[in-house]
Amino acid sequence: MKLICLLTLALLMGFLAGAQKFTNQQPDNPTKSKAPTGTHQLSCEVEARHKIQCGSASISSSDCRDINCCHDGHMCYYGKCVTLQCTKDGQMIVVVARESTQPNIDFESISFHANEPRCRPVDATSAFAIYQFPITACGTVIMEEDGVVIYENRMSSTYEVTTGLYGAITRDSQYQVLLQCKYAGFSTEAQVIEVGQVPQPNPAAAPGPLNVELRLGSGVCTTKGCVEEDLAFRSFYEDSDYPLLKVLRDPVYVEVRMPARTDPNLVLTLGRCWATANPSPHSVPQWDLLVDGCPWVDDSYQTTLVPVGPSSGLLYPTHHRRFIFKMFTFLSTVVNNSGKGGATDPEVRSPLTRKVYIHCDTSMCQRLFENNCEPTCFRKRRDLVRDTFQNTYKYDSTVVSSLEIQYKELN
Repeated sequence: MKLICLLTLALLMGFLAGAQKFTNQQPDNPTKSKAPTGTHQLSCEVEARHKIQCGSASISSSDCRDINCCHDGHMCYYGKCVTLQCTKDGQMIVVVARESTQPNIDFESISFHANEPRCRPVDATSAFAIYQFPITACGTVIMEEDGVVIYENRMSSTYEVTTGLYGAITRDSQYQVLLQCKYAGFSTEAQVIEVGQVPQPNPAAAPGPLNVELRLGSGVCTTKGCVEEDLAFRSFYEDSDYPLLKVLRDPVYVEVRMPARTDPNLVLTLGRCWATANPSPHSVPQWDLLVDGCPWVDDSYQTTLVPVGPSSGLLYPTHHRRFIFKMFTFLSTVVNNSGKGGATDPEVRSPLTRKVYIHCDTSMCQRLFENNCEPTCFRKRRDLVRDTFQNTYKYDSTVVSSLEIQYKELN
């Protein structure tokens, strides 16, 4: 998708007057302000019949440009972009041009962080959609930094995904921006930022190969009544502890994490997790632990998924995945042909090796709405229907493996 307008930034010095509907009425003009640096050039080639007035009818051309609108010498109007205005009485007004993207965005696919009835357009034409709602509605998040109150929402578009044997594609525009209204004293700043262009918190969050670690929890219960699963992931085995020795059916606590990312909207996802008798993830035999992120149903001792939420104490819970499986050993098959008349006796199975290695196919997922990026075993049926048009983007995949685990026999 090509974004015609990558970043719209309107700095409004002084509050806008109370919000009014766009049909035949506009908010009062903001006072003139210095145009922010780094603002991308607007596309002002809007047909006369599609022009929607921006600001009051008497606004000057310079003031019109200062609020990132276009002026043709007679009228101030919205360009082919996404424009945000934050009003004195606490309203967000968002004007979206269909030609904000190439191919053009489908207005029906647009939604905000929370889909409430009042988050739908208050007016629309064939070229523009107009939204207006209280700054605390539609899932807006409120933050405060150095005396500045920030109201942040997220506007996204869904897209249809077509999946083949070896990949997935879409032919729809994919669009996601952050909308921020910043209130400080008697000044307001309205900011529209394309997600993906947002500066990362530090270099560790910069784009790059997916760095994933697989480690095994070593915590144990030492007091009566404690829950081992709650303590198992509080400490982890070091490389010097391997090979680990486990009794058959002992729980093995597995955590997969991406330690070098600091974007809270990224979610680590697990596809298939499996075990092998050799270090190579492609070796055979293999035994599935998770399939599509869910416990393999044909295992009589099914793997247990461990939710990782805010109560875990982790800074970025979505960057961690945890599960538990029961220790096992691979078996070889030996056919005994010593029976009379060349008859073949039943198969005799014996341990193939005492070694087990764990592997997981992982990827990063961009979370756009609550509960996205979760495996289907966590979702209700009505959520699965949305998968065809789900606002989820998965990228960067890699396979991560454990060191050697061995089973031991009790004497």
